[in-house]
Amino acid sequence: MDRAQILATFQRERCSAILRTKHADAVAPALEAAISGGFRIVEVTLTTPNALAHLAAFARNKELLVGAGTVLSVRDAEAAIRAGASFLVSPVTDIDVIGWCKANHVVCIPGAYTPTELLAAHRAGAEIQKLFPAPADMPGFIKACLGPLPFLKIFPTSGVTAENAKAILDAGAYGVGFVGTLFDPADLEAGRFDRVRERAARMVQSVR
Repeated sequence: MDRAQILATFQRERCSAILRTKHADAVAPALEAAISGGFRIVEVTLTTPNALAHLAAFARNKELLVGAGTVLSVRDAEAAIRAGASFLVSPVTDIDVIGWCKANHVVCIPGAYTPTELLAAHRAGAEIQKLFPAPADMPGFIKACLGPLPFLKIFPTSGVTAENAKAILDAGAYGVGFVGTLFDPADLEAGRFDRVRERAARMVQSVR
């Protein structure tokens, strides 16, 4: 997909499943459970065991949009794109990473927490801005930011649940990412992937 198609997919789906785990055996079945539950955008953080190999495997499915998370350097960005990532996500606003993505026509979603950081990420070339970490009143915060900065595409990933996703989207968020509320660490450790699938279905439904 080119950048326009990737952004169109984010606009259509409005939600992503973001996996961060230390359990190597849980990575593939956890992602498969989320996909079975309805997610079409999935992100594998580079802190996950064998992240690049999993990126490459899931990127072969042309019905999915697969990205890399916790991208902290240009070297990380290059490795993730070589593995097959379609977009890159970071917990921070790193101008070098954003610049590399812009030069290489890669969709970049850097983390930002304040209106100043969100605007800086946008001006540097980030099409979508990840809100991280979560403010106490996420819908209120997003609405306040979009008042004077309506062109931002704010995409929170921390603290999003099936219960609050609609309120966040109604406040103007471009989309939402589900992390630990979807991939509960206890369930991954115990191999209870049926629970991940059930939560995924509820989360996707709450967005749609």
